[in-house]
Amino acid sequence: MKEKIEKVPGAEPCGKVWLAGAGPGDAGLLTVRTKELMELADVIVYDALISAQILSLISPKKEMIHVGKRSGHHMVPQEEINQILLEEAKKGKKVLRLKGGDPFIFGRGGEELELLKENGIPFEIVPGITSAAAVPAYAGIPVTHRDFTSSFHVITGHPRKDGTSRIDYPSLVNLKGTLVFLMGISSMRTILKGLTDAGMDSQTPAAVLEKGTLAAQRRVVSTVEHLAEDAEKAAIGTPAIIVVGEVCALADTFHWAEDRPLGGRQILVTRPRQNGSRLSDKLRSLGAQVIELPAIDTKTISPNPVLEREMKAFGHLAEEEWLVFTSPIGVRVFFEQMAELKIDLRKLFRCPADVKIAAIGSATEKELALYGLFADLVPNVYCAASLGTQLAETAKAGSRVTIVRAAAGSEELLPPLEEAGIKAVDIPLYETVYETHGQVREKIQKLFEDGEIDAVTFTSASTVKGFVNAVGALDYKKIQAVCIGEQTAAEAEKYGMQIRISKKASIDSMVELISSMF
Repeated sequence: MKEKIEKVPGAEPCGKVWLAGAGPGDAGLLTVRTKELMELADVIVYDALISAQILSLISPKKEMIHVGKRSGHHMVPQEEINQILLEEAKKGKKVLRLKGGDPFIFGRGGEELELLKENGIPFEIVPGITSAAAVPAYAGIPVTHRDFTSSFHVITGHPRKDGTSRIDYPSLVNLKGTLVFLMGISSMRTILKGLTDAGMDSQTPAAVLEKGTLAAQRRVVSTVEHLAEDAEKAAIGTPAIIVVGEVCALADTFHWAEDRPLGGRQILVTRPRQNGSRLSDKLRSLGAQVIELPAIDTKTISPNPVLEREMKAFGHLAEEEWLVFTSPIGVRVFFEQMAELKIDLRKLFRCPADVKIAAIGSATEKELALYGLFADLVPNVYCAASLGTQLAETAKAGSRVTIVRAAAGSEELLPPLEEAGIKAVDIPLYETVYETHGQVREKIQKLFEDGEIDAVTFTSASTVKGFVNAVGALDYKKIQAVCIGEQTAAEAEKYGMQIRISKKASIDSMVELISSMF
């Protein structure tokens, strides 16, 4: 159910602001409510810490305002962020302020609400999963444990503007709880010294956790005395948190994230926007972190007079007629168009001809089954050339073939039919549109540069083209491309990608290949 914002007749248009936490980075930790708001909002104002995984879930059609730090730019001042939220809401927009972690745990959420309250702008708060709890959990560190401590405390490690500390170290040491310092990497030595000067045992276990909950997460477990030195040796960077307490010693026992079959691996999955995420779900179930990049979109050709003419004549032009589908999207669009044209399916199949159906592969076959249709022919190799060849060998002499597919369909399907003297009609159902997902491009480019994306999956030549269009300039020779078939691989090879092809043109086979690779 879509939410509505009530407007008082005669009054100035007034929008609404939702201040929501996006969690520490893993898209699986997004709350249901925040995910809903990502789809509901007119404009999304987001921080630099929002991960590529989460940004990839946002439609590229959404208006996005980046207020975080990026290369060559300074962070937008807090006062300016507050003003942006106010101005966008005054335009009558639904505004989502998307913040890393939880907006009220050192997220300056309260400051952002003050101006809204002063101006009568309605707002809601949506808590997020804080990194103070989630990041240690992903590292196998329980922040509380009955045998070690019954409390934990979250402290900002960020110093005041004048460089002085605001931390009461003696009080923290006396609490004898687990201490979690956020934003404290640059002040690590000062923090650890403050704790020992206040009486903490220098051999107390301590850990620094980098990029927690993401595929590239790392942990260094040491002691208060040696943590800073060990972190420097490991070249720990930001974002990272510091955890101090006896529970840190449990990481070697309770670690789990990296133990999964694809734990620590990040896969970029390209797919048409209308397709489901079955491949993504299977990879996530094995522990991989998945960035979904709907690199292509499809635009239905409507009105479609060619389809209407051919479907009204279908079944009356030869003794045997074939209806051929080359993608799951093509199946869905076909039946949507039949409904739009008010062509009753009973008339389509209750005709003089012996009607048969062909599907290019198992995914298309399964999509047809949802409509109660079962393919008479599925080629052994799931590609256009094989489909054309086997169809030419199977169809009776004098048969007629009607192909419903994308406007820019493979050229390899028709030649075998023409050589066999089989009449074929090629009907375009939809056009492929290549999207540029602007708000995630920069993050994805950085991940590739840092070597943090292990592979990219491609399920069609169109997804290869869409990927190249979406991410822009990259060193494609370094990209490990996992392709569903030869035709897809041929397109990836044009850009010099490293190619691996699944044994079968199916999602399960692609998952098996990726599992064997890593």
